[in-house]
Amino acid sequence: MSNPKIYIGLMSGTSIDCIDAAAMTFTGGELQLLGTHAEPIPERLKQQIVDLCQPGKDSVQLLCETDSQLGELFAQAALSLMRAESIKAEQVAAIGSHGQTVRHSPPKSGTIAFTQQIGDANIIAVRTGCSVVADFRRKDMALGGHGAPLVPAFHKTLFSDAQANRIIANIGGISNITALPSGRSCYGFDTGPGNLLLDAWCAKHSGNSFDDRGSWGATGQLCQKLLDQFMAHPFIGQAAPKSTGREMFNLSWLETQLIDYSLKAEDIQATLVSFTAQSLAAAINGLKEPVDEVYVCGGGIFNDQLMAQLKIALGPKALHSTEKLGLAPTWVEACAFGWLACQHINNQPGNLPSVTGASREAVLGARYLP
Repeated sequence: MSNPKIYIGLMSGTSIDCIDAAAMTFTGGELQLLGTHAEPIPERLKQQIVDLCQPGKDSVQLLCETDSQLGELFAQAALSLMRAESIKAEQVAAIGSHGQTVRHSPPKSGTIAFTQQIGDANIIAVRTGCSVVADFRRKDMALGGHGAPLVPAFHKTLFSDAQANRIIANIGGISNITALPSGRSCYGFDTGPGNLLLDAWCAKHSGNSFDDRGSWGATGQLCQKLLDQFMAHPFIGQAAPKSTGREMFNLSWLETQLIDYSLKAEDIQATLVSFTAQSLAAAINGLKEPVDEVYVCGGGIFNDQLMAQLKIALGPKALHSTEKLGLAPTWVEACAFGWLACQHINNQPGNLPSVTGASREAVLGARYLP
């Protein structure tokens, strides 16, 4: 095909559960989703990633080995999707690979700002025979931004409405929001933990990698004192632009918060559900303009307890899945990185300075040829 039109987005987030792959086209600004695939991350590789996210167990050797292994797994995810949808390499304009974040240090006084995603894009390009665009975050950080969140620019393109003040709430490992007010600029920021703490606590105490539908947490009782302590975390009230990750909110941090408590594991899980819901709702309810509609994407939408508490905390605001806007909540982020690859190939900016705090818009990412 002389003019390839298909883009593939690859995404692995803070939850480190799987690599999401989505194939799509963009015609007249409209996204058409062609197919999807979820590639599980083996437990041993997941543990390597967790080790790299925290000082102590990390090493240059582990970083390089994991970078290569993840490159192979990302390539496998893309190839599985291409086979399932009968997509040939020559039909693919580019693969947009987010990679796997192993360390993120946003700009703040007295520290060096940096972000690191791994999953060797050279390997992905060679194995698939496709051009790959990767390393999306560091250009924004070079311009003084946080390099995160990046999906609001995609949300703006796909989900804006001239008549309604909309919020897109992504509940992945970390939660973030995109504000799409009618008649003014889009903005957004990370709000705090999403599934990260819920999954970590559930894995440690139930043996399951996540709390299916929130059923285990539903058996526990909220501890209001502990919730108040969680909500007092400086990040929750911090002004935007702001971003966070596993470096700040992790199992070790959680266990330090529990030193003065003697609670059942399921009570702590119930309190963590409330923490995720309340911190997200506080960010939305604290916006300057009125909010008409909230659309949720990310894995958190499948936690019934979390969604029920979020609905109560948001009050009369209409709460929906992004499915209502035409894109299933599971695939929004993977599609965002397909879109970012499209922006790069067409020499168009991929960041929003009003979100990240960068000094200007920029074409994001670097291109790797097969």
